[in-house]
Amino acid sequence: MTAQTQSDKDRTSDRVIIFDTTLRDGEQCPGATMTHEEKLEVAELLDDMGVDVIEAGFPIASEGDFAAVNEIARRAKNSVICGLSRASPKDIDRCAEAIKPAKRRRIHTFLSTSPVHMKWKLQKEPHEVYEMVIGQVTRARSHTDDVEWSAEDGTRTEHDFLCRCVEAAIKAGATTINIPDTVGYTVPEEYMALFKMVRERVPNSDKAVFSVHCHDDLGMAVANSLAGVAGGARQIECTINGIGERAGNTALEEVVMAMQVRNDVMPYFTGIKPAMLTRASKLVSAVTSFPVQYNKAIVGRNAFAHESGIHQDGMLKNAQTYEIMTPETVGVKQTSLVMGKHSGRHAFEHKLEELGYQLQANQLEDAFVRFKALADKKKQIYDEDIEALVDEEIAHAHDRIKIISLTVIAGTMGPQSATLTLDIEGKHATTQSTGNGPVDAIFNAVRALVPHEAKLELYQVHAVTEGTDAQAEVSVRLSESGRAYTAKGADPDTLVASAKAYLGALNKLTSKSGRVPGVENRIHSTDVG
Repeated sequence: MTAQTQSDKDRTSDRVIIFDTTLRDGEQCPGATMTHEEKLEVAELLDDMGVDVIEAGFPIASEGDFAAVNEIARRAKNSVICGLSRASPKDIDRCAEAIKPAKRRRIHTFLSTSPVHMKWKLQKEPHEVYEMVIGQVTRARSHTDDVEWSAEDGTRTEHDFLCRCVEAAIKAGATTINIPDTVGYTVPEEYMALFKMVRERVPNSDKAVFSVHCHDDLGMAVANSLAGVAGGARQIECTINGIGERAGNTALEEVVMAMQVRNDVMPYFTGIKPAMLTRASKLVSAVTSFPVQYNKAIVGRNAFAHESGIHQDGMLKNAQTYEIMTPETVGVKQTSLVMGKHSGRHAFEHKLEELGYQLQANQLEDAFVRFKALADKKKQIYDEDIEALVDEEIAHAHDRIKIISLTVIAGTMGPQSATLTLDIEGKHATTQSTGNGPVDAIFNAVRALVPHEAKLELYQVHAVTEGTDAQAEVSVRLSESGRAYTAKGADPDTLVASAKAYLGALNKLTSKSGRVPGVENRIHSTDVG
């Protein structure tokens, strides 16, 4: 073997597969539900960005999930398209049907192996679980030669039993073995040792790729994932912005950049295009209405911001004094371009590109019209104003209920009233309602036009930028039948922003039923125009 060939082999062994589960585990977190079109948009970006495996959903969960996975499988160009299934034959067969159109497809099937899960969740004995592992992998393998098996709650599983199950899964045909930290319980040293132990003790471990899947309950998901790679895992399961169940998952952008920036101590590499990370973060934030915390690593608004005089002085002399990576690396471009009412379309498009957005022609036109309207109301337009404006455009592009006009009468002499006109699936409806305050009046008007039983769980207002003419950004969360839907609305008028946010959450809620119920009757009975 030549030195060059040996080097290539070593380099290949350092390749880490990026398995993105934003569309499955990420969407499972309360309020992060995406529409069919939004899932397709996110999947397309992940595919272009270089994600190796896209876990597109849980096909058995609903007809909508099946349809999304199936269409993503049909459209994918490069990524392996993966569906999740439980151990039951019906789950596995449904998953296989959903991913069938994909050029490269994977079935990911899982089963709990920890004592607490086997006793209370499965209510089965270890020997029964062991046989189920063999059965589920064998059935999945009959559909595709790319099968991943996960030992749910693997970090709290007894080592002897874990090794037995892993060996059986590989023997039955599993090509990837995932040992997840399902409840975010482990620590880096422990997780690294777990992978070393399993790979050493399982005789056929060399026949499979080992994978990490960590949750952030103790704030160590990224550290644990990298520790698992150090222990021999070569696949990281993660999500954009770290969204996911409870405290979230490993953040894709963080593990990718950690390996790139500190390649001296973590000599691994991925196929991800880092310059697309900011775009991906903004898109996922927009479609889920989950804001990215300002100080979020890599993609947060302040990740490359410097306010301290000491930091500014250092940055002016040499950027390396306070930045360990350039903003351009992750798709952020620093600029002094100031946007205002005299800015033209070309300048607006250029600014959007700098902020990481790529809009379709009709979206761009709508965004530009809204930008000019905002510029007439504000002296200075900040990047955050444009981000709020475009994020709202993306998030509500497919809404079936839209605000046409709103007039509110408020003051010390109540009751306050709101006259609201909505576009409901292409038809206009108007009503007037009163309430205990202007916001209550607006929400009552919406309920009159679109009757529903959802409960308002969150109403939150904050200014997008400084100044008395700042845009208001309102967050609203509605819950119904055990599911929560969150949306944001931005506008210089706080009351209009409130209406937009409420309608955004309501659109997500009503999208589950296929259409807005009783539209015809409601328009005739409430139209006062």
